[in-house]
Amino acid sequence: MFQLRIYTLRSHEALQRYASVHWARHLATFNTFGVTTHGVWTERSGGANRLVALIGYPPGADPEQLARHIMASPEFGADMAGFDVTEIVDVESRLLDPTSFSPIH
Repeated sequence: MFQLRIYTLRSHEALQRYASVHWARHLATFNTFGVTTHGVWTERSGGANRLVALIGYPPGADPEQLARHIMASPEFGADMAGFDVTEIVDVESRLLDPTSFSPIH
């Protein structure tokens, strides 16, 4: 199962810092918990301050429960150290199942 996550940041500066420092740290942390990062992008249209990530969960995982477990971990805390989380003004997430012809499964 995949999840598309869209983070809206307060400013372009916050987006750049979040993407290049803090979200970049999540790659190793997520891997520790069996979560695969398939891609991370910043949105270019309309001056949006958004980071978009596509992640994959291990078979049989409960995405909400695993996300809570990861976010409560010391590893995740270290990933976010030095970032003011009030700079994240919105987080959207959508669970996705691949079609039979999807190049990513």
